Amino acid sequence: MKKYLLATTMIVSIATAARADVVVMSWGGDYGAGQIAAFNKPFTEQTGIKSSMVDSDNPTALIKSMVEAKNVTVDVVEVEYPDAIRGCDEGLLEPVDPAILPAGSDGTAANDDFMKGAVTECGVATVVYSWVFAYDNKKFTDGPKTVADFFDTKKFPGKRALRKQPKFALEMALIADGVSTADVYKVLNTKEGVDRAFAKLGTVKGDLIWYQANAEAARLLADGEVVMSSGSANRFFNAAVSEGKPFTTVWDGQIYDFAMFVIPKGAPHLDEAKKYLAFATDTKQLAAMATELPFGPARMSAVPLVHFFKDGKTDIRPHMPTNPDNLKNGLAVSSDFWADHEAELTERFNAWLATN
Repeated sequence: MKKYLLATTMIVSIATAARADVVVMSWGGDYGAGQIAAFNKPFTEQTGIKSSMVDSDNPTALIKSMVEAKNVTVDVVEVEYPDAIRGCDEGLLEPVDPAILPAGSDGTAANDDFMKGAVTECGVATVVYSWVFAYDNKKFTDGPKTVADFFDTKKFPGKRALRKQPKFALEMALIADGVSTADVYKVLNTKEGVDRAFAKLGTVKGDLIWYQANAEAARLLADGEVVMSSGSANRFFNAAVSEGKPFTTVWDGQIYDFAMFVIPKGAPHLDEAKKYLAFATDTKQLAAMATELPFGPARMSAVPLVHFFKDGKTDIRPHMPTNPDNLKNGLAVSSDFWADHEAELTERFNAWLATN
């Protein structure tokens, strides 16, 4: 009954929002609130075009169902990088002409200003986001410092939380098992490598709590249901800085990727959607988003504009995925790998979960 009510609420919220000029679908929570502040409000103020935000934990599935049903009710959607590539290949997304993207604040052409790979045939990157793990620093006087510590239940006893998907979990397992970040996808691209990753996950299987919604990572940690949790770095930062939670983030082995704005095929307000996408990925707006939450802007010209968090006192730079210290043992997600292998690895993952 609960799932039915949630689904009904989602459908109603999208239908209501569809009356606005531009409907943006994103991930909700503090992230969605940051986008409203950095993108939606100034967009409406400067253009007069109304915009609204709806939330989803699985926007790609919703895009697919809408496009196939020829009933698209959203205009701009934020998705993970592999989903932008796959959705474009499947004809679910509108192509994006790079010519609509404004130059950087320093005059650099958009194609040169965006990070490598940040502009694709059907998508434009907004931020560099990071998957890390955090722990409750009240539970450990000398807490975990490496990915391997996440899997060390003797030294650091207690439940751990992982998102219920193979992406991030398999990479994390291999790094913890001694595979260098440079070789992770080379290893994971073999049967032996996949077996090795699942074997490593198996060493803590009895101590894992699986979650699906991104917000659950910080909640499980805050409620004491787990002593450490893997999740998006921004949520742990927000919980620690804005809510005073005793969370410490471990950056070793961070897995980082682009989040992408895309336009579904058949978007009801295509021209306005393109204007929103170009506005939101401008230098100033991406810097504003990084001020709302500690993401790395996808444009080089935005980086020098970021310093303090929105509280005006917290230096946000040490908390950004693109901070050089945080990148020392970081792993860039291979979008090509996941675009090619996500279906088969998800099937293997679900089968593995079902076994004792």
